[in-house]
Amino acid sequence: MVNGQPPVITHSWLRVVGGVLCGRSLLLLFLLALSACASLPREVEPNPPQTALPPTVAGSLALLEQNALSPETSGQSGFHLLDKNMEALKWRLALLDEATHSLDLMYYLWYGDDSGRLLLKRAIQAADRGVKVRFIIDDMLLIGEDKTLVALQAHPNIQLRIFNPWYNRKLGLGLEFVGRMDELNTRMHNKLMIADNHVMIAGGRNIGDHYFGLHPTYNFHDLDVLGVGPVARQGSDMFDSFWNSTWVVSAEVLPAQNDAKFAKKRSRRLLESLNEAESLTNFELEPRSWQPELENLTGNLRLGSSDLIYDHLDGELLIQGMPALLTEQLNSAEQEILLVNAYVVPGQTFIDGISALSERGVSIRILTNSLESHDVPAVNSHYKQWRKPILAAGAELYELRADPEIKSHIDTPPVVSGFSGLHTKSFVVDRTRVFIGSMNLDPRSANINTEMGLTIDSPALAKDLARLAERDMSPDNAWQVSLDNQGRLIWTSADETVTRQPARNTWQRFMDKLFRLLPRSQM
Repeated sequence: MVNGQPPVITHSWLRVVGGVLCGRSLLLLFLLALSACASLPREVEPNPPQTALPPTVAGSLALLEQNALSPETSGQSGFHLLDKNMEALKWRLALLDEATHSLDLMYYLWYGDDSGRLLLKRAIQAADRGVKVRFIIDDMLLIGEDKTLVALQAHPNIQLRIFNPWYNRKLGLGLEFVGRMDELNTRMHNKLMIADNHVMIAGGRNIGDHYFGLHPTYNFHDLDVLGVGPVARQGSDMFDSFWNSTWVVSAEVLPAQNDAKFAKKRSRRLLESLNEAESLTNFELEPRSWQPELENLTGNLRLGSSDLIYDHLDGELLIQGMPALLTEQLNSAEQEILLVNAYVVPGQTFIDGISALSERGVSIRILTNSLESHDVPAVNSHYKQWRKPILAAGAELYELRADPEIKSHIDTPPVVSGFSGLHTKSFVVDRTRVFIGSMNLDPRSANINTEMGLTIDSPALAKDLARLAERDMSPDNAWQVSLDNQGRLIWTSADETVTRQPARNTWQRFMDKLFRLLPRSQM
């Protein structure tokens, strides 16, 4: 049912340390068609093969797995949904602070805002106390930060590798993109953190304020799952497959010199900015013990068997198996599907899949973004034509409100944002099996990016996720999209029924029409 075609390019320019430059379209790259000031070597020596360190035998995370799982669980893992943005950030800090041996972090976006700086600081502090830290970060957002990346790589306990790097490291991006469009258009959309090979966090959240409820303009409603046990080793297998691939290069080959004075200055600026960050009122700036939280988690994990599925790298090839794997999961439904996905740009294959399931008696409910909750109007421009076909195929359709009742889960105090948007990618099948991951239901996720996700067989976890999905689809949180007696679309919430798609303002409606002119396959 996952039809292969791309979301909007929503690339932002990452500053690992320091300020953030944001750009929401690759069209901006063409404005940077100037001569390059520094270049990555075209031929780079292959990275030396390396695998994740084995699970620790001591430490709080090893004890967590030991206490939460028993021989009777026979290979099962323990899982906990991270629904609230504040909780998602705290548990990442907990893994960074409690790690004693190893940390593997794999992210598409790592913003240099308050949350990004805080998590980076804690990762560096983990390395300072002897933890081996490995980063894989997509390069689309790292241009201009080579000196910072080299400084991180110079730490004796930090290794940093960059996915699909640009040759031109400062300017000339537009010219390079024209020359290498097919290659550079592929980005690593994966999100993963593994601590001591015992505990992992995976799901939809990148590293940045929008994903942790700390941005004043808008914040995302998102979802991760924390996993304890064998699932962490599944994550390590995927991490190693990327780490040892030809698609990544070490930061040590970047055209910049390690500068101790620069590194010291950047470190000082990092600390100053964190001390001044009003949004971090509810977070400790220094590492602490998380024993109370770990002890409470032990008895609240949901047991289940898992399979980490992901797009594989084979030499220079990207083998995108996620669409077929997710289609298989969805088609296995016998009674019900609850599907929540931020960016839905389907095709006829998707519609035919819904129809076939509906004809078998499967109840299907879908929640995605409304125009008013969208951070990227271009996605809505190519989604809106599918509203009627989705309904005709037999599914119920819901769209997140920009002012949902769950906004208190989305915004992290003291921040109060202007609006909320959906970023979750999950579904529940027959209230027994779940998927939580990075993959949107759009062409870019299916055909261009690398994606990942966990399929988990756990009735208890499925019950938890179904409860959240139904909460999010309720009239207080979402618009139900339906047809009136004349076959026209209407949107109904707890407050009103409207006959025009909800939007925040006239400008958003204008952009929605403008982006309709862009080809769907190149969004």
